[in-house]
Amino acid sequence: MTPSGVADEILDLATVLVSIPSVSHEETAIADAMEAALRVCPWLTVERVGDNVVARTSLGRRQRLLLAGHLDTVPPSGGNEVPTLDDGVLHGLGAADMKGGLAVLLHLAGAVPEPVVDLTWCLYTCEEVAARHSGLGRLWAERPDLLVADAAVLAEPTGGRVEAGCQGTLRVVVGLGGARAHTARPFMGRNAIHRLAPILAAVAAYEGRRPTIDGCEYAEQLQVVAVEGGVAANVVPDRAAVTLNHRFAPDRSVVEAEAAVRSVVAPHLEDGDTWEVVDSSPGAPPSLDHPLLAALVGATGQPARAKVGWTDVASFWAHGIPATNFGPGDPLLAHTPGEFVTRSELGHTYAALASLIGGGPTV
Repeated sequence: MTPSGVADEILDLATVLVSIPSVSHEETAIADAMEAALRVCPWLTVERVGDNVVARTSLGRRQRLLLAGHLDTVPPSGGNEVPTLDDGVLHGLGAADMKGGLAVLLHLAGAVPEPVVDLTWCLYTCEEVAARHSGLGRLWAERPDLLVADAAVLAEPTGGRVEAGCQGTLRVVVGLGGARAHTARPFMGRNAIHRLAPILAAVAAYEGRRPTIDGCEYAEQLQVVAVEGGVAANVVPDRAAVTLNHRFAPDRSVVEAEAAVRSVVAPHLEDGDTWEVVDSSPGAPPSLDHPLLAALVGATGQPARAKVGWTDVASFWAHGIPATNFGPGDPLLAHTPGEFVTRSELGHTYAALASLIGGGPTV
């Protein structure tokens, strides 16, 4: 096969996958396609749990590497549900996040019957929606035996560069009290919405930590993501609420992250105000000291950088499996109408993973 032949095949495969609608909760068709392709490989044992598909080698190797990707996409936007391919660039819903990565994984699964490590290919549903729907979560709950591994690689879009670990996320709703009154006589009450002003200012002025862990710099963030309040057009409101989202480095626990956010908001709170953590997920450290993950960094030819968002790398870490993010596509294009992936990105990702697992045609 010509050097560009494999990359062309993966690009064609990614185009097919983008053409299969798989918005969260609607992944059956793509799960059927992935399962059928994997079952053609006699060296793989394939199991399906709902629309989650897991294929495994059983070669008795000393280590097992799990390679994972989610099947779902966000809803379409601007007509991007129809893929377009032009001069080695694939545009379309999920091209970057993460059907390009799925195409790389699927091609590798069929091209490498005798890897140097045992492999688990994990293709799961509902990553783009609330965690309670996660197909990976279902696998942890119902079939954790399928996910046993020494290390894991999540094929999220990273521009073909290892993005190590991930940050944690914390969502807090702060409720502020006031006193109702007629807007013609506001001095008879207290406007709860007005009380939001110093909190908004404090969050806007927030400067997050930038800790460096294993050579990767994580940039912490704090943002207001929702504001609620108001009773009627002629009533001074007695309640208001602000929702904050904090992205914190993996050297902090959820408890420590919550304390950090409290320190920003606490000077503006009073007795009777409320504080509710409505969602939280810890991050994951880089784990680049694991031999398989260190070897992947070497295969890319580029130093690792921090993953500044949250990914399911944290889920693997929570279950004792060191993991990292590595896949084709620009992460800044994820969830945008114009997302795309290129032939060269697909080829680079394939080559690095093929080098890691010890086989497969060259690109």
